[in-house]
Amino acid sequence: MVVAMGSKHQHCRSSSSSNCISLKFSTIISAIVLLSTSFYLLISPVKHLPEPLSWAAGRKARFNGDLRDATFPWNSLCFGQNHNEKLKLAVFSKSWPIGAGPGGMERHAATLYQTLAARGHEIHVFTAPSDRKPHVDIHQGNLHVYFVANDHGSVNCSLAFEIFNTINGREAFDYVHTESVSLPHWRAKVVPRVAVTWHGIWYEIMHSKLFEELLLNPQEVSQKPVVAELQEAMPRLIDEIRFFPTYTQHICISNSAGEVLVKIYQLPEKNVHVILNGVDETKFVHDLEAGVRFRKKHGVPENVSLVMGVAGRLVRDKGHPLLHEAFSTITKTHAGIYLLVAGSGPWGKRYEELGPNVKVLGALESSELSEFYNAIDVFVNPTLRPQGLDLTLIEAMHCGKPVLTPNYPSIVGTVVVNESFGYTFSPNVKSFVEALKSVIRDGPKVLQRKGSICREYALSMFTATKMASAYERFFLCMKNPRFCQYPLPTDC
Repeated sequence: MVVAMGSKHQHCRSSSSSNCISLKFSTIISAIVLLSTSFYLLISPVKHLPEPLSWAAGRKARFNGDLRDATFPWNSLCFGQNHNEKLKLAVFSKSWPIGAGPGGMERHAATLYQTLAARGHEIHVFTAPSDRKPHVDIHQGNLHVYFVANDHGSVNCSLAFEIFNTINGREAFDYVHTESVSLPHWRAKVVPRVAVTWHGIWYEIMHSKLFEELLLNPQEVSQKPVVAELQEAMPRLIDEIRFFPTYTQHICISNSAGEVLVKIYQLPEKNVHVILNGVDETKFVHDLEAGVRFRKKHGVPENVSLVMGVAGRLVRDKGHPLLHEAFSTITKTHAGIYLLVAGSGPWGKRYEELGPNVKVLGALESSELSEFYNAIDVFVNPTLRPQGLDLTLIEAMHCGKPVLTPNYPSIVGTVVVNESFGYTFSPNVKSFVEALKSVIRDGPKVLQRKGSICREYALSMFTATKMASAYERFFLCMKNPRFCQYPLPTDC
């Protein structure tokens, strides 16, 4: 399938660029609050799900039929070994991880495509380096990564399509896959076989803006750009709902996002699928000795009663104002609590100002992350972004750590499916402090038990092997409908 392209180069435009209609701020807030309420009533679990492993096993045991009809994560099924049918996939990704500190979407992409290539499939990735510096293309076995950055360091779509058309002309790709809008919708129109994985949708982003707004002090409201972003939220959401059908198939990384695409975005249920993110289970492992070494290396006092950890970009929308205030409050009455902060960003210096109970580590290399998780008693994710599926949560779970996280539908309905995994809170300081008190009250022994349950569940759902196996079967299904049947004789 050779795609005809114009001779002029076009750079990627923002997926949400549109002539937004002007709406009054009060109207926008009312609409958002209304949608927020409907969102939670629609998707939030009314009660906890059963124990995780029996739940996953039940899915596997019960399902028999066309995978395109599955309304639960494909990761909970067990697919057989490669069917000796090789795929040739074209991939468009926002960036490729270089060095320390890349975001979760980049790390997800690298893990997925490296694993698919190792399974024998021919993978061609059109992307830009995460550090925005010049790099030579990568050609390692079946994996081919083309760095096609423009002058600003983002993907040059026209250059990517020139290379895409050349490779496609030699032997047609079986399918095209894009990470979110890395392949813009106006480009997707000319690609007949394209699937998109959504790492965040505007319906969820709209809630992020709302939570950020509610966290502000009243005197700050008029000074923050989030107000303007809230005013634009509804028009952007409408624009997104209108262009989503441009993509043929849609993959969501949380159960809640899948329901939104069907019930709010009105996409056909057969075109919406849930495949959860996974991380390399050989890199993120439970290792008590590694944790002890990490504590000694970074000077964690031996007499602390409990060590909490947070990782990621130290920016406002990741919830660091929330954690900063909550931790400041809790240490006034619990002096033995210690916080390890892994990451870089403007909130790093503010954490350092909290005194000896906090250690800011800076951005860690991927090889150090597992040691970091093993060094803590509980992993804290204070994010104000109820979207996507944060890799740090499942990395920590793989290392046998319980989690403390907001009670968003994308998290509670997919990752923290019951209280045995850890603790949840509403995204405000009071609720966060109460959750911290629960963690402290339970103490290290209870946290260890919860961490063991987290690890067991992560190994059953959130591994690179499970993720790649689900994506492999998805693309085989799209190529040949006979692979849509489950179980096949070769399935486990």
